[in-house]
Amino acid sequence: MRGYAGPMDVDGREQRPQETKRVLVVDDDQTVSDVICRYLEHDGFQVNHVGDGAAALTAVARQAPHLVVLDLMLPGVDGLQVCRELRARPDSVPIIMLTARGDEADRILGLQLGADDYLTKPFSPRELVLRVRSVLRRASGEPAPGRPEVLTDGDLAVRTDSRTAQLSGTELALTLREFDLLVHLMRHPSRAFTRAELLEQVWGWNFGDHSTVTVHVRRLREKIETDPAAPRRIVTVWGVGYRYEPTDA
Repeated sequence: MRGYAGPMDVDGREQRPQETKRVLVVDDDQTVSDVICRYLEHDGFQVNHVGDGAAALTAVARQAPHLVVLDLMLPGVDGLQVCRELRARPDSVPIIMLTARGDEADRILGLQLGADDYLTKPFSPRELVLRVRSVLRRASGEPAPGRPEVLTDGDLAVRTDSRTAQLSGTELALTLREFDLLVHLMRHPSRAFTRAELLEQVWGWNFGDHSTVTVHVRRLREKIETDPAAPRRIVTVWGVGYRYEPTDA
């Protein structure tokens, strides 16, 4: 287990002391994992590294990290199975996947299983650190300043301060990105968004695979629509993208 004191922000200023976040790096490439661990440690994270899927599941069971950086190509239990088993846990551990450039099908499947973000190899270690920060910030669930925001649409209620969503009184198990996507759409009812706009406004990316949005919309429909095959809330705008239609309208 590694650790580092004295994190710096992006402008080089020392940050105030705060809880050290634990990151589990799962990658069997020692060179890649050494670089990832070094950058994360330098940014103030407590890092643990394992080289295969079975060891990853054991490490999470022993002490759940705040986030997992997960390579898909692993010996034994592969990254997709690890992702599947982590998503079956009652506690939702954020996951950032690492994929080879040609593994589009695996990447999409990983997103369908509930991964929160992904990077394709080769990637910038600094970009990975920024992605880790972004996902953890969304996962923190810190109350927003001022009056709590509650978004409602019929039997669907979303609280942004506690990052919880309920449908007919039952809490929904949403990933970080699914929650952010739902909130963004509900805040802008009846407005059509392109996939590129959603990728930029929800993910914060000005580049990337638009299928990321498609996968998350499909997963979100499965959780909030009575019939995901004939959605009434998140509707497809052919040739454009998607819009949210309130059922109350």
